[in-house]
Amino acid sequence: MAQINCTQVKEFILMGLTYQRELKMPLFVIFLSIYLFTVVGNLGLILVIRTDPKLNTPMYFFLSNLAFVDFCYSSVITPKMLGNFLYKENIISFNACAAQLGCFLTFMGSECLLLASMAYDRYVAICNHLLYMVSMSSGVCIQLVADPYSYSFLMALFHTILTFQLSYCHSNIINHFYCDDMPLLRLTCSDTHSKQLSVLACFNVFCSLIIVLISYVFIVFAVLRICSAAGRQKAFSTCASHLFSITIYYGTLSFIYLQPKSSHSLDKDKFASVFYAIVIPMLNPLIYSLRNQEVKNVLKRIIENVHSKF
Repeated sequence: MAQINCTQVKEFILMGLTYQRELKMPLFVIFLSIYLFTVVGNLGLILVIRTDPKLNTPMYFFLSNLAFVDFCYSSVITPKMLGNFLYKENIISFNACAAQLGCFLTFMGSECLLLASMAYDRYVAICNHLLYMVSMSSGVCIQLVADPYSYSFLMALFHTILTFQLSYCHSNIINHFYCDDMPLLRLTCSDTHSKQLSVLACFNVFCSLIIVLISYVFIVFAVLRICSAAGRQKAFSTCASHLFSITIYYGTLSFIYLQPKSSHSLDKDKFASVFYAIVIPMLNPLIYSLRNQEVKNVLKRIIENVHSKF
């Protein structure tokens, strides 16, 4: 461990996932493939939604914003992580570390709150379907997207400033593959009592999860009141992709942020972070496209048009 006494650090060293050289190149290829698939999948989903008039509905408006957040989310973390597999020491400057943490927290908070907005959209579509287009007007949809972005940015800015006002004089080696809050707090020589009282990640996860749970309680009761089995199946199918997505996302976040301190481990956090920061942004386009007949039909038409031109 590199010890720096009485001097504020100017750069950090990201420890990464592994020190074993024989694993670095295979991992580089795997995560590069995941990142390329994430970029193509999310940007492709946005393009499909934006170019087809049939997908000009509130549900797909939220979905395109979720795809944008997933693309940004992964792009904040993965490129720097890939560098860790290529270089002996993956160095990141103090300011770049702060920027990475701020962007990461912004998009993490945005994803949580967007999933809550999508749950509310599904609630209105099923429980108040006759007035759906009135209740989910373009102004309401824009607000349900703009508010998560604005709130997450302000909270991330506050959280990042609070973190990087601390003094880091014990070590400059971060036991992680990106600049995250918890491994950074392990390095500070400042009093972190006030910092620990403002754990905004837990607050965001809890509040958005409550909105999701309340929405789906009403959805379940509404679906159970539908007389026909076909109607119930159709109603549940419109929520299946979203339910699967929130289950894996909130499940992973809960594992990291809600576990007791006595069993908390940065090594466990690293591998859980791989899943929610890198793998889930890749999975979401698959979840929402493969289980969505409208998206599959649009993709099929696009592919047929491309083939017909050649």
